[in-house]
Amino acid sequence: MKTNKKIESIYPLSPMQEGMLFHSLYDPNSWVYFEQTILTLEGSISISAFESAWQKIFDRHSVLRTFFAWTDLENPLQIVLKNLKLPWTNLNWQQLSPLEQQQQLSDLLREQRQQGFQLDRAPLMSFTLIKLNEDTYKFIWSHHHILIDGWSLPIIFKEFLSFYEAAVVGKTYYLPTPCPYSDYINWLNSQDKQAALTFWQQNLDDFRTPTSLVVDRVQSKKQQQDFIRKDIKLYLSAEISHKLQSISQQYHITLSSIFQSAWALLLSRYSGEQDIVFGVTVSGRNINLPEVENMVGLLINTLPLRLKILPLEQIIPWLLRTQQSMLELQQYAYIPLVEIQSKSDLPAGVPLFESIVVFENYPINSSLDNSDISLRVNEIDSYEQTNYPLTLIAVPGNELLVKVIYDFARFEEDTIERMLGHLQTILSAIADNPHQTVGEIPLLSAAECQQLLVDWNDTATKYPQDLCIHQLFEAQVEKTPDAIAVVFEEEQLTYQQLNYRANQLARYLHGLGVRSEVLVGICVERSIAMVVSLLAILKAGGAYVPLDPNYPQERLSHMLLDSGAQMLLTQQSLLASLPSHPVRVVCLDTDWQMIAMESGTELATDVEPNNLLYVMYTSGSTGLPKGIALSHYALNNLIQWHLATMTPGIRVLQFASISFDASFHEIFAAWCSGGTLFLIPESHILDLEKLVHFITKNLIQKIILPVALWQQLAETYGDRPELFTNLIEAVATGEQLRITQQLIDLFSHLDHVTFHNHYGPSETHVVTSYILAESSQQWPSYPPIGKPIANTQIYILDRHLQPVPIGVPGELHIGGDSLARGYLNRPDLTAAKFISNPFSNDESARLYKTGDLARYFPDGNIEFLGRIDNQVKIRGFRIELGEVEAVLNAHPQVQQAVVLMYGTEAIRKRLVAYIILVREQTLTSEQLRDFLKLQIPEYMIPAAFIFIQTLPLTPNGKVDRKALPAPDETRSSLEIVFVPPQTPVEEVLIQILQEILNVERIGMHDNFFELGGHSLLAMKLVNDIKKKFDLALSVRQVFQSQTAAQLVNIMTQIAGDRDALEEIAITWQAIDKLSPEKVQLMLEELKK
Repeated sequence: MKTNKKIESIYPLSPMQEGMLFHSLYDPNSWVYFEQTILTLEGSISISAFESAWQKIFDRHSVLRTFFAWTDLENPLQIVLKNLKLPWTNLNWQQLSPLEQQQQLSDLLREQRQQGFQLDRAPLMSFTLIKLNEDTYKFIWSHHHILIDGWSLPIIFKEFLSFYEAAVVGKTYYLPTPCPYSDYINWLNSQDKQAALTFWQQNLDDFRTPTSLVVDRVQSKKQQQDFIRKDIKLYLSAEISHKLQSISQQYHITLSSIFQSAWALLLSRYSGEQDIVFGVTVSGRNINLPEVENMVGLLINTLPLRLKILPLEQIIPWLLRTQQSMLELQQYAYIPLVEIQSKSDLPAGVPLFESIVVFENYPINSSLDNSDISLRVNEIDSYEQTNYPLTLIAVPGNELLVKVIYDFARFEEDTIERMLGHLQTILSAIADNPHQTVGEIPLLSAAECQQLLVDWNDTATKYPQDLCIHQLFEAQVEKTPDAIAVVFEEEQLTYQQLNYRANQLARYLHGLGVRSEVLVGICVERSIAMVVSLLAILKAGGAYVPLDPNYPQERLSHMLLDSGAQMLLTQQSLLASLPSHPVRVVCLDTDWQMIAMESGTELATDVEPNNLLYVMYTSGSTGLPKGIALSHYALNNLIQWHLATMTPGIRVLQFASISFDASFHEIFAAWCSGGTLFLIPESHILDLEKLVHFITKNLIQKIILPVALWQQLAETYGDRPELFTNLIEAVATGEQLRITQQLIDLFSHLDHVTFHNHYGPSETHVVTSYILAESSQQWPSYPPIGKPIANTQIYILDRHLQPVPIGVPGELHIGGDSLARGYLNRPDLTAAKFISNPFSNDESARLYKTGDLARYFPDGNIEFLGRIDNQVKIRGFRIELGEVEAVLNAHPQVQQAVVLMYGTEAIRKRLVAYIILVREQTLTSEQLRDFLKLQIPEYMIPAAFIFIQTLPLTPNGKVDRKALPAPDETRSSLEIVFVPPQTPVEEVLIQILQEILNVERIGMHDNFFELGGHSLLAMKLVNDIKKKFDLALSVRQVFQSQTAAQLVNIMTQIAGDRDALEEIAITWQAIDKLSPEKVQLMLEELKK
């Protein structure tokens, strides 16, 4: 009862207070919602009158004497005390220098923020008056935002000055009793909640993706870093401010609507979206609430403002539409944000927005302007922090102030500065010409455009443009005729011998009609004859079309037919597996006797740099591969760029299939620099141990490998750097490079090796390069793809072909000398993907639209962010998901198929197919696999098939790919009966398979490949078996023995003693049961 006498009232919280209480309790050590107002005062101040005036404010407004209770309560409550002594501190710093005073002030403000407030104890504010000299003071009022909003400040300051003026002259000042904050709570509870929820449900209908700020730091130093508050201010010029105010007055548009529109446009340009949502703070002072204009308390609410950006709309109607949207939502501003969020289509836990706009149009300065007393306010500063990553505050005045409070853990300072600059550009454009369209408003300054479009693309480099690739090779033959050009197994050729043999074949082909623009198919096994043929085709004037003998007949048939190849170079052993086509066939083995009768001298042809060099086929969205046609001119530029830095005479690994563009890089960069090309046998490619042995034995100095294979090498041989002693250049290609700890460990021992990250689609070959120059311990998780190579331009553009700012994602476009002609026999696709270059004065200049998302770093390097369309890369292979879908949809029992890629790590990426069968039809995963094997390569076949009844759709009727069920990491897609492992060997092998495939339940007869295995995982399986059992299986054996039961049989055959294998397995099982500390202790004992 004694306690109750101290309490004036108890009542519920407002929605905004509930939100602030939650965030304060969620992170009690943060400074969220801690606010400080700092005034610089001048004049002869009566400290007693000053303190007395604030005590009257304290006594007058009950909300200032409030604390909060929530423990053991169903809903939190706020409790108002009848009386409370003012928490006041007086300090005297007159003895300190101005510099010391500034430091002391900074320290004091920070200490107060660190101390914070305990919300279950009153008071939730403090006052500090500091005397700096005889007539200058600093006044600090710290409080928790849960008590009052910004609109309350001018009310409080105006009343304070009136009380202070009266106290100074010894008078008493009377004011009518204010309406308590509890009146607002009662009013809130009387509103029509259902009508508001209906409005917000309609307002947010079909809003599924929050508007991203997109300019986050590339990598935070640690995950989930605490909020680090920083702020930046920008003052618009008096001229721009005046023009905006004139537009406001002339068209009856509030300044806040102009700022909100400008922010919406900036977010639209940054995110590439036209449907934008961000937070706005509304006053909450409804005119139907009596005396609301003089009420002190937290009446504001933060609401989602949804705006559509229409580029063709005129500016004034656009601004008016924003204003109308604000008027509509203010009618229903009394609903908590958490309940509004529940009416959206966003998943639980995903915030509606990451940025809020606050327009401070409450006159705090004028409330402090009182010329009748000696007290003068010279400067007002404030500190506040919200729980949003970015808060934009606009303050009207002669020079409009824009202030951004942001999370430094997420955003770099220069990023926010650029953002403010872009906002200023937008506002200036509106001010200068309000009669243009929204789409005509610029985002970038002239200086930024110069940097992005011109300076960073200043790559012009002279090179001999009049030469063809084979002519570059012939020039090298003159320089180093006796150097070794190529080695395969026990055979090798010098440059002179290679040239002679290629000339013989070139003359033979020329005699059969090969001229410039004539396409010649080549389908051969790895051999000296393979590379001789490539060179000979070019020397004869033709262009080669590589055909992988491992491809299905149907795919090869399409490639021959589509290319119109007039001749096919192959080997006798492959004839039976090739499709029958009316082309002239030359068997390089059985026909060589005739070919050898030709002269080995150079053949004069009319081939020119603009003539075709090759046509390579890649996955196509129509269900059929498409041919990319590149000329000598385009690839000459690539070779010349390599020659500028390549070590003469370098020993290069030839790893890639000639069906992939990396092979051209390997072969011709080596030959044009006098290097030696080492062709790795086919049997070594998928056998990691043989691959590494080949690299070591042949003293290989340059390697170009897919990202996934580099990871495999690092995992298996990271602790054996001596195997790579001769390596000079390492190149990662094929897909996005991710730096793992294993790669860091490997390259930490290879200081002599330069690690390159190359980027370039097949339509251009390599166009950017990045060297990881510093210590591997400093490498970022996802290195940039670098800067454009010689005579290449990179443009990162939005959907309207306008350059995007630094740090903002856009589609990567490529210009310059490296572009392909286009797609063979596909003028429609060529026109869509190879467009006119709007940034060049050359009317014939083109850009290639890559479909890749990227963004610029401030230093001009480029970060790769993924794909825009349905194209993916798995283990370095480019795959159009639409092609796999088209082949699946062609199956008579499949009604509809959708294919997605799952997995982030290069080695874990896999395709998953979702299948709807024709009614009353049955089909198994195995039958679908067999069907696909006849039409597409192994790397394009999905790892899993999920049979479903219906496909989820978006409201506009498209397949909602994000809503498809993720494949569970089980054997659910298999039709085999589950047979568990029985012996220790079987149990250990199953454990290895579970870890590799990331599948929880694997039976002895489950198929490795049907559970998601592929060639690279097969290599990992071989290595893991080697580590556990010291058995050297081959990848071929894994392909032949695809179940655990079959693998155990193979392992037993190799070991020759099943009992010994069981002993090893029992030992491993015993080790697995030991703690890591015990294992470490045993290892140390063994070392001793």
